[in-house]
Amino acid sequence: MRLRFRSFGWQGVLTAMALLPSPMAHAAEHVTLRNGFELDCARQETHGDHVRLYLVSPDSSSTTANYMDVAADAVVRVEPVPDNPVILETPSPASSSAQSPAVTTLTREEMHTMLASAGGQHNIDSDLLASVVKAESGGRVRAVSRVGAQGLMQLMPATAQKLGVEDAFAPKDNINGGTAYLDMLLTRYHNNVALALAAYNAGPAAVDRYHGIPPYAETRAYVARVIREFNRRKRSSGSNEQVARTKQ
Repeated sequence: MRLRFRSFGWQGVLTAMALLPSPMAHAAEHVTLRNGFELDCARQETHGDHVRLYLVSPDSSSTTANYMDVAADAVVRVEPVPDNPVILETPSPASSSAQSPAVTTLTREEMHTMLASAGGQHNIDSDLLASVVKAESGGRVRAVSRVGAQGLMQLMPATAQKLGVEDAFAPKDNINGGTAYLDMLLTRYHNNVALALAAYNAGPAAVDRYHGIPPYAETRAYVARVIREFNRRKRSSGSNEQVARTKQ
């Protein structure tokens, strides 16, 4: 199946990320200072000739009062901390029917069949969908994120409702819903996979506000991780159809 979006170069993704503005960058970033000191910050803001690095307090998730100021030229490198989503696994519910037990795991064949079916309906490469599933939930059917996203493709309850997904933990329904949502985003961003993935992670409003991939470390890492996994899958299958084949 041909990929339903134009090729977007892996190096091009990195270049686009590097050119994005960094104020209010959310999620963790690893900062290296000229004096050799290294630290992780939740976000950073530029104020004239200095940069304010917001730190996460050990006993609080608040970053509003815990910060340090450094000279702008003291910062020699800022790197996004690889995003390994914290996924909470919900307990398996007691089945109300012995004929339809709750599905908690999928075989590789079952996953492939569902992804291929959803991809065929929306003309989206199933390897892209598999890459999104891996980044979102690691293939865990009953995964729940800290913000409440559910299932294989991590649908927020409100999004699932709009997509007509009654049970986000039902693998087929979740995949169909997530694929339909990704299809909508690809259409919205004229088949630009990087922008569609960024919107899947951070929301379309953030992509529209920044006119591109938002300057959030989590989102940048997410886009990079999905594209990297997609390219790995294509290389392992011997396919020449890779997102990273050309530069944008």
